[in-house]
Amino acid sequence: MEVPRVGHSVSSPTSPCEDMIKNLSLDAIQLCEREGNKSLDSGIAEMEELPVPQNIKISNITCDSFKICWDMDSRSKERITHYFIDLNKKENKNANKFKHKDVPTKLVAKAVPLPMTVRGHWFLSPRTEYTVAVQTASKQGDGDYAVSEWSEIIEFCTADYSTVHLTQLLEKAEVIAGRMLRFSVFYRNQHKEYFDHAREAQNNKMLSSVKDNSGSHGSPISGKLEGIFFCCNTEFNTGKPPQDSPYGRYRFKLPAEELFSPKTNLYFADFYCMYTAYHYVILVIAPKGSSGDEFCKQRLPALDLANNRFMTCSEDEDGRLVFHHAQDLILEVIYTDPVDLSLGTVAEISGHQLMSQSTVNAKKDPSCKTCNISVGR
Repeated sequence: MEVPRVGHSVSSPTSPCEDMIKNLSLDAIQLCEREGNKSLDSGIAEMEELPVPQNIKISNITCDSFKICWDMDSRSKERITHYFIDLNKKENKNANKFKHKDVPTKLVAKAVPLPMTVRGHWFLSPRTEYTVAVQTASKQGDGDYAVSEWSEIIEFCTADYSTVHLTQLLEKAEVIAGRMLRFSVFYRNQHKEYFDHAREAQNNKMLSSVKDNSGSHGSPISGKLEGIFFCCNTEFNTGKPPQDSPYGRYRFKLPAEELFSPKTNLYFADFYCMYTAYHYVILVIAPKGSSGDEFCKQRLPALDLANNRFMTCSEDEDGRLVFHHAQDLILEVIYTDPVDLSLGTVAEISGHQLMSQSTVNAKKDPSCKTCNISVGR
């Protein structure tokens, strides 16, 4: 794929032109990194009549790709050799575009049949709003380009991780899960006022709430799935839950079989870290046939209750349910239905409230090689 040679620049509808070109192969597409503030006329042949792209349409959107097509009149259409595609994060529209140099925004593609697929995890992130505009160009004999006017600016938003991407995260998490430890209770820490409100205003029930934006940016459950967070990790030397918690000094504890049994389905939702050595896996328990179960079936990889590397429920020789969790991961378990406080007990913990370990709206470390995959973060 050819790009304008170094020293030649292409004007943009939303930002200064380029004076530095990166020759990055992208099948039929290459990227040019913007820098400098040179004259918009430098290196471009005098404007000639080339068709301006009309009625731009974006389709087949994934977390790191999309298809783009447009209409053009036949005037000088045969002279078109390239398309210039100006792609910008919407949130950065009026900001300093040179601040994040790892996000190129100018694509130069040879004129191929439309629709054209634009794919690249290093400049497209999941769940992100972008603006795009297109320009047609004709490469001249001296290497300069004649270009059309820019098209209208179109907005679109990339998608969440698909089950394919989540399966890749799952497989990476399995590598570091470690051996399985026995556990018998799920627990949830909160402040005393939380449990008082559940008793007095919610008919003695903890109600589901929408998951926050912690974890992977492309997680399909963030801001969408309703549920209640629980923990199940135990201390390896005692087999009991730790006495410290970042979420409050009061702990609701209930037998594991009240939430996790053959009457439920189990799903893998995320794998992440927060710039520390600790890694977190988010699992979802959903009663079979519930609205939460239907949500997860369409978006998350299902796990075998009795045979997975993260959290299991199986029967012993006497037919009793036994439960195990992965030792080397911190599990965050979302239960998708309301939970009655009468199923367990609330008591004050004896340890400390470790606020620094809270994962509320925590952002994933995009540089960690253990828990990232080759799509937008």
